Amino acid sequence: MRLHNLHDLDRSEGTVQLRKAGDDDSSLVLVPRPSDTDPNDPLRWPTWKKHVAFLSVCAFTFLTNYGIGGLAPAFYILSLEFDKTMAETSDLLLWPILVLGVFNFFWVPLANYFGKRPVFVFASGLLCACFIWGAVANSFNSLLWSNIIAAFAGSSTEALGASIVNDLYFLHERGAKMGLYMNFISGGNTLGPLICGFIVTGLSWRWHKWIAVILTGINFITVLLFVPETRYFRDENQNVVASTSNSSREEVVKSEEPAGDKSDAEAAPVTSMATVPKKTWVQELSLWCGLPPDTNLFIMFVRPLPMFVYPCVIYSFLGYAVSLVLTVSVNILNPFVLQAPPYSWSPMINGLINIPGFIGNVAGSYAGGWLVDVFCDWRARRNKGIFEPENRLYLCILPLLITGAGCVLFGYGVERTLHWTSLFFGYGMVSFALTAVPTITMAYVSDCVLPVNSDALMLVNGTKNIVAFGFLYGIVPWVTEVGYVDCFGAQAGIFVAVIAIGMALLIPFGAKWRHEQAKWRIIL
Repeated sequence: MRLHNLHDLDRSEGTVQLRKAGDDDSSLVLVPRPSDTDPNDPLRWPTWKKHVAFLSVCAFTFLTNYGIGGLAPAFYILSLEFDKTMAETSDLLLWPILVLGVFNFFWVPLANYFGKRPVFVFASGLLCACFIWGAVANSFNSLLWSNIIAAFAGSSTEALGASIVNDLYFLHERGAKMGLYMNFISGGNTLGPLICGFIVTGLSWRWHKWIAVILTGINFITVLLFVPETRYFRDENQNVVASTSNSSREEVVKSEEPAGDKSDAEAAPVTSMATVPKKTWVQELSLWCGLPPDTNLFIMFVRPLPMFVYPCVIYSFLGYAVSLVLTVSVNILNPFVLQAPPYSWSPMINGLINIPGFIGNVAGSYAGGWLVDVFCDWRARRNKGIFEPENRLYLCILPLLITGAGCVLFGYGVERTLHWTSLFFGYGMVSFALTAVPTITMAYVSDCVLPVNSDALMLVNGTKNIVAFGFLYGIVPWVTEVGYVDCFGAQAGIFVAVIAIGMALLIPFGAKWRHEQAKWRIIL
């Protein structure tokens, strides 16, 4: 069994020519390089087709978190209805978080071997069935297991949803699209509880599940009809290696032409006639897209594991994990704070805390996505058009400062029974990191290990949920024993340390390590 290294699969090793070198650097180089001869290359699909497929997958991941995490405002009511303690009721969210991470290690190898489309179609149908189960559940255990199996289905989008960004979009679009995807993930955990608060007050918690059933049923149809297979096998020349020479094969698009006026297929002129017939819509509906050559399913399951030694993967999973812990801690605890004396809010009013949470998510995805793309383009222009993945990490300073302060603010606000606005501001600032950090770091991982990005992103998404589960499983006893100030102060310190140490190591030394790791023969 021959082992490969990253250089075998991508000769650029992440350092690519983003702007055409020379006196006029106004031309943008398309990275990865679209196929010259295959109109079925997802990078050559019309823009509308890309967006419909991407948004269908985004809706899938949104609805997973909407149906599971959105139930949080009903926790206090559910604890009374089923006679459960605060810690026991929080299991409705804690165990699904673990499952959402662990089963990345199941879905991603299957998708890499059989294709992403059959996985998305099956999992979206299963998610709808699980929400029906939850809506008619008559016991706490039945409701808990419906959430766990729903998380099993929804875990298919955790890493594969991020991977599809790399299948459909070019490097200069990657940050913005990753930010949008992260906003859909986090939006389920913020808009879900906001909507659920009104539903629980006006109807019942079961109607929250029935609405999720309707929405997931519609999403299943869109996935079935409008999400073709995006897996595509490229050669080692898929990236444009940074160089001072201008290859005649470079596909460029003039920056004065707005990106979106044409399809990406039109924006990437080809140098020869297409030799592969274009698939019809009916052909794209097939759930069978062939198997990858020279491999088997066992290799697909074990191939990702050695990639844990890559520094970019370690930083991304730690940053994402601590960001998730902070946000879900507030989600779990705030109903027991705001629906109990002295606040004594109804679930409907309690749900309003998710408005600042949603605003924080949107701001974080904007900063970690579009703003980082603009910053990287600016850095590339100053570097003879050469893009270095480490440029993305500079803007991690924003969540470091904003979320660190927000975590402390929320802890003090609860323990000192401050005005509710302090809790709202604190949660909004905490939520900023939930989209900003993974958007930046997961795009960084994709830049560094593009040929095996789905495997690397699987490690990030799987392990961050396992770590988050470990923290969150003890969050209620922890805060009960030491209080909110010490608990959230400690979490803020851990978050700031992880983000700051990663920046301090990877910004100056990341490029050197990246080129060194490209020589490691650890890829099956």
